[in-house]
Amino acid sequence: MDVHVTLGARGDLAAQIYRQVLDAILDGRLHAGQRLPATRELARRLSVSRNTAAVAYERLTAEGFLSARVGAGTFVSDAPVTRARTREAPGGGVRPRAVWRSLPDLPKAASATYDFRAGMPDGELFPLETWRRLIAREYRRAVILPAAYGDPAGHAGLRTAIARHVGVSRSVRAGADDVIVTHGAQQALDLVGRVLIEPGCRVAVEEPGYPPARLLFHSLGARVTGVPVDSEGIDVTALPRDARLVYVTPSHQYPLGTPMSLRRRTALLAWAERNDAVVIEDDYDSEFRFQDRPLEPLQSLDRLGRVVYVGSFSKTLLPMLRLGFLVAPASLRTALRTAKRLTDWHGELPPQAALAHFIDDGLLARHIRRATREYGARRRLIIETLRRDFADLLTPVPSAAGLHVCARLTHGTPADADRAAERARASGVAVESLTAHYAHGPGEPGLLLGYGAIPLGQISAGLRLLATSLRE
Repeated sequence: MDVHVTLGARGDLAAQIYRQVLDAILDGRLHAGQRLPATRELARRLSVSRNTAAVAYERLTAEGFLSARVGAGTFVSDAPVTRARTREAPGGGVRPRAVWRSLPDLPKAASATYDFRAGMPDGELFPLETWRRLIAREYRRAVILPAAYGDPAGHAGLRTAIARHVGVSRSVRAGADDVIVTHGAQQALDLVGRVLIEPGCRVAVEEPGYPPARLLFHSLGARVTGVPVDSEGIDVTALPRDARLVYVTPSHQYPLGTPMSLRRRTALLAWAERNDAVVIEDDYDSEFRFQDRPLEPLQSLDRLGRVVYVGSFSKTLLPMLRLGFLVAPASLRTALRTAKRLTDWHGELPPQAALAHFIDDGLLARHIRRATREYGARRRLIIETLRRDFADLLTPVPSAAGLHVCARLTHGTPADADRAAERARASGVAVESLTAHYAHGPGEPGLLLGYGAIPLGQISAGLRLLATSLRE
């Protein structure tokens, strides 16, 4: 290990080496069992005598921080004393902008025996061996490619595959040049926000809605306004006239699950045209459809270039892949590509190339069909159990797609739902309260029941524990 030591021109050189190596051990930069350079090598690097380096090592050894092993070298002791690495500067140090001090930290995901969290796919359904083969092939190819940056919009083959896939499966009108590959849907939202949002700009979001989107727009300096959602989707008549951007989830409203009616979709597009606004259509898990025919996406109904279509592979494949995309109107294409380049230049290309083959070879469509069958069985069991055993507790909200079911409390307050969710978590059942998805006030009392991460055989036992939590 090359230990960084800086020596001053004056003073005890051995003491300076001692102090800096000691600091590295106490701060945890050098960990237990780590081998240090030999005194001869350290002396050569620092242009000091070997005796100077040896004196520093001997002192650290005598104090128990280092141990010498004959024929092996000098190592950090197995159990050195460490100290906290974070040092608070006087006055609190450098501080972020006020908006960042107001945003909540990411909650830690607690392990649960019965995982009903919303939006989580089943990793066991992912065709891992096939993916490994595709990834390995792309990394072998990458070795012989010239070392150069790629297109900010992403791998050309993947953009073509995505355009074809969403064109066939969702009737989205797009060519490869309209597609920008992103690190999940969240980066797609960030790029649109960077291009369109100015400080003080009004952004309308659904209420209840997707918290990460609302918080992202707020962090970019927008004035975020929640707009009520009813059984047909967002209430277009309640949209503020000065909204520059409207964020919606029309295929499977998050978190309620209801689709936006065709009448409401048409009204939203007409409103955007009258008010010179842009609509972000987040089609986050519409691939998993269990009943009814899918309604036309806003993007396919849009004839004036007002809609940015956002999709993600986090729900269909795995969140850890961090692969998503947006389909840009022609008027925003150049700006969004530039924003992508300035943000991170481009994503990792071998996984993008592997996904292109995964789509083109029909593997994605096959995976979605298989996963839809499995998720459909889980969904049916949850809804049947709720209707049979929870009639006095929860009422499922009608939905036809996605990875979760929303259920309203038959009686009670939002606080009752929060307390029930906390009791459920304490008993090993991970479930979300609807309250967390309202920005202004507690909203309706209800729970979200995801079925992506919980096996079919665990659902009944988990719901029995949830019923107990609701009745306490």
